[in-house]
Amino acid sequence: MAWFKRTQKGIQTPTEEKKDVPKGLWYKSPTGKVVDAEQLESNFYVSPEDGYHVRIGSNEYFKILFDNNQFEELDKNISSKDPLEFTDTKKYTDRLKAAQEKTGLIDAVRTAVGKSKGNDLVIACMDFRFIGGSMGSVVGEKIARAADYALKHRIPFMIISKSGGARMMEAALSLMQLAKTSVKLAQLADAKIPYISLATDPTTGGTTASFAMLGDINISEPGALIGFAGPRVVKDTTGKDLPKDFQTAEFLKEHGFLDFIVKRSELKNRINLYLDLIQNQPVRA
Repeated sequence: MAWFKRTQKGIQTPTEEKKDVPKGLWYKSPTGKVVDAEQLESNFYVSPEDGYHVRIGSNEYFKILFDNNQFEELDKNISSKDPLEFTDTKKYTDRLKAAQEKTGLIDAVRTAVGKSKGNDLVIACMDFRFIGGSMGSVVGEKIARAADYALKHRIPFMIISKSGGARMMEAALSLMQLAKTSVKLAQLADAKIPYISLATDPTTGGTTASFAMLGDINISEPGALIGFAGPRVVKDTTGKDLPKDFQTAEFLKEHGFLDFIVKRSELKNRINLYLDLIQNQPVRA
């Protein structure tokens, strides 16, 4: 009766015949919900079980916002230099090269122009995968140039922030980008060209202290972390205990820093509805 007994001890399957579950087939949200990767993608990278918005980058946002994922990328090949010859645990030039090879990106922001629900829109979208979405000279320059493009062609402008703050490896040069980008946004305001700021998880540091909070309308995704300094620094500075939901999008909306919070599945429609209303033009279906 060997059919129900193991005739040989141990697992006999040869290594080359073993079949592993492909990486990326499942995604586990912070609340412990497990979601099929294809289902997650089809649901705008939002867990259908708990509504958790998974961090995504410029590729995914461009696909969501531009009609048929068609757009022209602006200033594609601008890359960072190392004027300070900065070195910490490794040379800045080596860190840049490693980030470029790992992510396939040139720097922490991509800018593009395309149609969104039939009308032109310029978008600057940050990528957290590239050195924590840090803002250096290239990020500031590309955002400034994208604003110039929007100004020249009188096209609404949108920035999607996802950043750990200013890039320490460029020191004061990165801090100068706060003023540089703010000036360009002021020029858009003077020309009455709409600017939308979308803060995603996370939006912190110098990014929050500049363009992320200067929109004609400031919006966010649910649950996003938004702040300047970290909670520990804020607590030590103020000497007070912080609320449980401190620096979440919901906390900021309640205290007037955000106009509204929008689910990613509704993002394209809500943005274009706002643009139609503020520009006093017929609302697109």
